[in-house]
Amino acid sequence: MRELTVDASIENIQAVTEFVDEQLEAMECPMKAQMQIDIAIDELFGNIAHYAYNPEVGTATVRVEVTEDPLAVIITFIDNGVPYDPLANDDPDTTLSADERQIGGLGIYMVKKSMDEISYEYQKGQNILKIKKHIEN
Repeated sequence: MRELTVDASIENIQAVTEFVDEQLEAMECPMKAQMQIDIAIDELFGNIAHYAYNPEVGTATVRVEVTEDPLAVIITFIDNGVPYDPLANDDPDTTLSADERQIGGLGIYMVKKSMDEISYEYQKGQNILKIKKHIEN
């Protein structure tokens, strides 16, 4: 398990992505799965940066764990910001046109669709969001 703690700011999305990609490359993760994970990082860390501490800036920890049999990666996002469960909202109605849909929610919907598991809990003053992606080599 590896961890990275950085300021929860938009400027650090790149550093978080590079940190996770380093772990993915070490496990020979296929490019398609890596791209899906990178998009999830952009969405999830971006949400933390925008909303967790606004207008202040706090820290966020990103933890990467690899499991065997089946091979998978679990990425955990931890922050001490305002409690917020992004999974509590209804999925957007993708049958509607962009003009008819409510604003927001599409990014987390994409994450939910591209990951194998996603979970949220608020524990000991921390938002803990986990995503899991099975890696098929």
